[in-house]
Amino acid sequence: VKVKIPFGNKYLDAIFSVPKKKSTYGVILTHGAGGDMNFPHLVSLAAYLASHGVLCLRFTCKGLNIAYRTKAFKTVVEYLKLSDDYKLSGVFLAGRSMGSRAAASVIRQLSQDDDDDFIQGLICLSYPLHRPKLQSKLRDEDLLFIRCPVLFVSGSADEMCEKQLLEGVASKMKAPKKIHWVGKANHGMAVKGRTTEDVMEEINAQVFSWLRENIELEHE
Repeated sequence: VKVKIPFGNKYLDAIFSVPKKKSTYGVILTHGAGGDMNFPHLVSLAAYLASHGVLCLRFTCKGLNIAYRTKAFKTVVEYLKLSDDYKLSGVFLAGRSMGSRAAASVIRQLSQDDDDDFIQGLICLSYPLHRPKLQSKLRDEDLLFIRCPVLFVSGSADEMCEKQLLEGVASKMKAPKKIHWVGKANHGMAVKGRTTEDVMEEINAQVFSWLRENIELEHE
């Protein structure tokens, strides 16, 4: 279902992937610095989640300014929260690369604003922990503030997220966290000798099983 979400004096293009049965939880998903919501990995994940009963709303927000992207993400969260068509108990925020930085930033901001538990967790696909070859400057400040569960899915050969550095940041985080390393994948999740579909299947299954664990924990 295509929707246009009001954002300032313009609109954000977004698409709902709706499960057959009514969903109580949803995932909001956005893209990295390049591309848009039709990036193949996002389309694949959204379809997979919807076919497994999880509503997925993915949106496009162009712009390389992280504050702008964060503001847009926040607008989409509010939109879904107030939606009459999809009444959800909670959402997980997810993004690829820069989109996951925006998602982390939104969670940090919203957790300071209010105590509601609409946001259930964060999914970071290829979190860009540092610029290529600039390992001294880590983008970890939002991560260290977050308290809700966090899943990282990163390539073990990601030039923007060195394995030991992410493990170091994770060990300092107060939130329950899990890292899934895609063996030999780069920042774009490409792996020599494996098809894109094969890699996406691995990622989608990891995201869904983590979601299921965290939704079940909420219910117990």
